Amino acid sequence: MLLEFCALFVVILVLAYRWSVSTHGFFKERGIPCDNPYPFLGSTGKMFIVRQSMFDLIVELYNKGEGKVFGIFENRKPLLMIRDPELIKQITIKDFDHFINHRNIFGNDEEHAQHMDNLFGSSLFSMRDARWKDMRSTLSPAFTGSKMRQMFQLMDIVAKEAVDCLKRDKLPADGFDLDLKDYCTRFTNDVIASTAFGLQVNSFKERNNKFYLMGKKLTTFNTWLNIKFLLFTTMKWVLDLFKISLFDKKSTEYLVSLVLDAMKYRQEHNIIRPDMINMLMEARGMLPTDKPKPASNREWSDRDIVAQCFVFFFAGFETTAVLMCFTAHEIMENEDVQQRLFEEIEGVENQLEDGQLTYEALQGMKYLDQVVSEVLRKWPAAIAIDRECNKDITYEVDGKSIEIKKGEAVWLPVCGFHRDPKYFENPEKFDPERFSDENKDKIKPFTYYPFGLGQRNCIGSRFALLEAKAIIFYMLREYRIEAAKKSCIPLKLKSSGFQLVPKNGFWIKLVQRN
Repeated sequence: MLLEFCALFVVILVLAYRWSVSTHGFFKERGIPCDNPYPFLGSTGKMFIVRQSMFDLIVELYNKGEGKVFGIFENRKPLLMIRDPELIKQITIKDFDHFINHRNIFGNDEEHAQHMDNLFGSSLFSMRDARWKDMRSTLSPAFTGSKMRQMFQLMDIVAKEAVDCLKRDKLPADGFDLDLKDYCTRFTNDVIASTAFGLQVNSFKERNNKFYLMGKKLTTFNTWLNIKFLLFTTMKWVLDLFKISLFDKKSTEYLVSLVLDAMKYRQEHNIIRPDMINMLMEARGMLPTDKPKPASNREWSDRDIVAQCFVFFFAGFETTAVLMCFTAHEIMENEDVQQRLFEEIEGVENQLEDGQLTYEALQGMKYLDQVVSEVLRKWPAAIAIDRECNKDITYEVDGKSIEIKKGEAVWLPVCGFHRDPKYFENPEKFDPERFSDENKDKIKPFTYYPFGLGQRNCIGSRFALLEAKAIIFYMLREYRIEAAKKSCIPLKLKSSGFQLVPKNGFWIKLVQRN
């Protein structure tokens, strides 16, 4: 019996191995240079065995690549990594109708339309074709300049409260250490609560408030979430079989009830507020509006409405906080940058008669914009972007024809281009002058795209930039940023997970200015 069991186990192992490598000849058959992948894990093996961060892995694959198109594998799935800016222009702009969608990683099947698990499947990010276009046109008015100006008033209040919460009765003369990631996620949490959900939350005073704790659970990629994500993208049936949700179920249910209850209350009391929930309610005909109805006249379900709030929360909570953390860290490491930025802040302060920071004043800060732009070059939150081909197309690349067929996917390695010395001299150096008025036009088009490209770029990019700039403005106005004992200098990323996190976390020291 034992012998038969061992024989069966070996047979299953061999079959599983052969299945895992069955796609590895995909690029060789087409004459496309490619990476040598691991069984089961593909080109991303180093990340899953906790030897390398996703960011460093993509830069390595980009640098390893040969030619304008290089084949890599996400687990078993072949991906065409695009290493040429002109080809990226073709894919994202000129031939957009061939590459409208992201890959269908999270699923958006209509038969699951009434279920509230896996809300990513109904988010703007995952929506496809006409549904995506209709939802994009529905949400776009929420992110115009005039709406950003209104939202900034709420953001500004939260930013000032966040910096005021750092003040203490007896601050040490040599400063105090700050866990920057914890601080920034609390700030982004409160901004989202105010500008998207109409809630007044202060996560610095009420440190364990439910809105913050649920958000943290949803957005923290721990080991278990990494494993679930791997299973979700390769063997989703396993999660379905054991009824395991990708994201924390209690947190998801909390967010769902929060949105649906807010919509019901606002409809019953005819409450109008310039936020995302209001915009979605108008699109659904739940509130009176003088805005013209969209041409599509599409009916959005509860799931569709909640999903947009979910992805806005997910992206705004974590990725915007990371942008703030890297900005503060680079300012701390580069004293000349910090000094020049402080001088610009002082200049703006002198121009503001009543001392109230305005949307226009913040937008007019050129050097602050250069600093944040350089942070996004060196540490882009979207480290790679994907597109799925929906109509066969052929390109002439490196002297040969490469056909991309319907259903196949391309990868645009953002961090690879941003760290390529061919496009950014001395890419490891933090240099805001790359984005000065004199130099920014020298940047080769389609080599810098921290928020994506074309029609599927990030709809909330202006919102994220406003948040980051506001908190940096108030923090630098009140404090000098210096290295803490736990600061990671030079900054090295933790070799696990999808998120950008230094080995020791984000730590800085704040010293109060006189």
